[in-house]
Amino acid sequence: MSTLYTTMDSPVGELTLVGDGVSLHGVSFPGVRLRPEWKRSDGAFTHALTQLGEYFDGQRREFDLPLGMRGPAFDLAVWRLLERIPYGETRSYGELARALGRPDRARAVGGANARNPLAIVVPCHRVIGSDGSLTGYGGGLERKRALLALEQGGWQQRLCA
Repeated sequence: MSTLYTTMDSPVGELTLVGDGVSLHGVSFPGVRLRPEWKRSDGAFTHALTQLGEYFDGQRREFDLPLGMRGPAFDLAVWRLLERIPYGETRSYGELARALGRPDRARAVGGANARNPLAIVVPCHRVIGSDGSLTGYGGGLERKRALLALEQGGWQQRLCA
């Protein structure tokens, strides 16, 4: 099956969506490198584009999309936990490690979180430091702050370029 992509303007910058026409495999912030074998197909991402638009408009709290998550078993387990963090709430890396029954693996949870290929849809922005601080985020801390602000009351203007 071919790898397809499209892009979308959002309040946190241009997003690149990647998938196979059936499931969504990636949502990336600006800077993703498009591969020459990928084919642009805006029509293949109609549902994802609609749901992301609804999310940014404050009308959607959960995504209902077929996802094609691929990775090591530990990463997949972490990503499934990320999907269960409710809209507007946060969890620490340590809390996620404990939920996995591996309280000693908070740093490994951080690594899996960083490898999440489905930004926003699998909400890795909802993971914070144990002291409540905003810690590393592949899209940058300004985007993380903006996404959390959206979920805690919305925004009225474009927050990131």
